[in-house]
Parts: sequence; C-alpha cells; structure tokens
Amino acid sequence: MKNVFEAADTRRKQARKRSLCVINEHSEPAFNTAAATQIVFQRPVSGLYAITPDFESTDDLLDKTRQVLEGGAQLVQYRNKSANKVLLREQAESLLQLCRKHQVPLIINDHVDLAMEIDADGVHVGQNDAAVTHARKQLGRDKIVGASCYNNGDLALRAEKQGADYVAFGAFFPSLTKPDALSVTADLVASVRKKIAIPIVGIGGIRLTNAAAVIQSECAAIAVCNDLFHTENSKVKAAQFAQLFAVTI
Repeated sequence: MKNVFEAADTRRKQARKRSLCVINEHSEPAFNTAAATQIVFQRPVSGLYAITPDFESTDDLLDKTRQVLEGGAQLVQYRNKSANKVLLREQAESLLQLCRKHQVPLIINDHVDLAMEIDADGVHVGQNDAAVTHARKQLGRDKIVGASCYNNGDLALRAEKQGADYVAFGAFFPSLTKPDALSVTADLVASVRKKIAIPIVGIGGIRLTNAAAVIQSECAAIAVCNDLFHTENSKVKAAQFAQLFAVTI
C-alpha cells in the first residue's frame, strides 16, 4: 500500500502549482483585498478538505471554521445553497480573511463571479455549474479550479484537459448534504487514478468512522461537511481526520 501512495504522491507533485494569498502582517484589521500579498501555493490539493454547511449566522460559521482550521484542515470550501447574494458576499469575505490568516485556500462553490469579486483562491464547479474552461478563463492561471465528477471517469479526464487542478468523486457513502447523489466505488477511483495526474478528492457521507477507506482508495483529499461542522468540538474532530492521513498513508 505504501508504494501505491508514493506513486500517487509523485503524480500529485507533478500537477500544476497554484498560488495562495495571505494577509500582510502590517495590513489593517478590516478586510482589504488590496492589502494582501502573494505567495506561491506549493502544496497540491491534499488532506482534510472542509466544506461549510448552510449556516445563516456568520458568527457561527466563522467560529466553526476557525476550529476546523486550527484542527488541521488544508482547504475550505464555502458552500451555502440557502443564502441570498448579500449574505453570500458577507460570509465569503469573512471566511477569506480567516482562511488567509491560517494560510489555507478558500474555494467558492459554484459562484465564479463571487470568487472573482473577493479574489478568493479558487472555485469548485459541478456538471450543471460553470464549465471548467469558463472558470479557468475567468479566474486565470493562478487560482484553483476543482470539478465534481460524481461517478463518471470520463468527466475527470475531460476536466483535467480543461485545466482543473483536482476532481471530486462521490458520494462514497449516503450523504445528508446530497441524499440523491450517485454512489462511487474505490475501484472506480483506482482506475481513474492511473489515467490522470491531478489529485482526486473523495466526498459524500464521509465520517471519522469510514474516512480511512476513502483515503486508501488513493484519494488525495477527503471532503467533509456534517461530521466536521455539526459536532461539539470541531477542532478536535478536524485533528482526528487529519491524523488519519499520517496513519493510513
């Protein structure tokens, strides 16, 4: 198993490098994109990938996300299907400031325009969202673009050719976030892993009790929502997820 992951890691290191913005230590406390400085984002997409639930309260969202970041999340995706445009912008800006303090990329789900407006670190698109080519054209070369591929290997091959930095497969398990999501098997991921160089993210119903199996399927990252944010101590839970990568790999 170790040799398999070493080979996968080599392929991941060959993938395109992206940049990550962090807040300048001398910038004003208020959010100010213009005050940010650029550093090269050297890490490929890997580890714990936190996806936010539909929190109406921005304070609750920030508190839980802060805990998740302190626990070891390597990426955060802002996803809120119930928020209006005003709340989307408010929460996205606040999350971006928080993520940059922790030097972790913030990915915006679906909304390419919002990602551009706040200068987020990337966007995640689905089959019915903006195409990968459109997202790449709008965001440029220095942003992260991810794509949902459900249980379709051909979509992953196409996404890589179109400029995606990672692809996501799922649902691995029954999902509360997407109860009608198509199921995916470890065999499918292993098959696609041999054909693409970019990282694969496992998603869908992933909990601490089943995450190791997803990591073992050669997924470079696991995307978790409910088991991270709807728990009493999100920092401890995130640390437990992060530890699984060290133990499993």
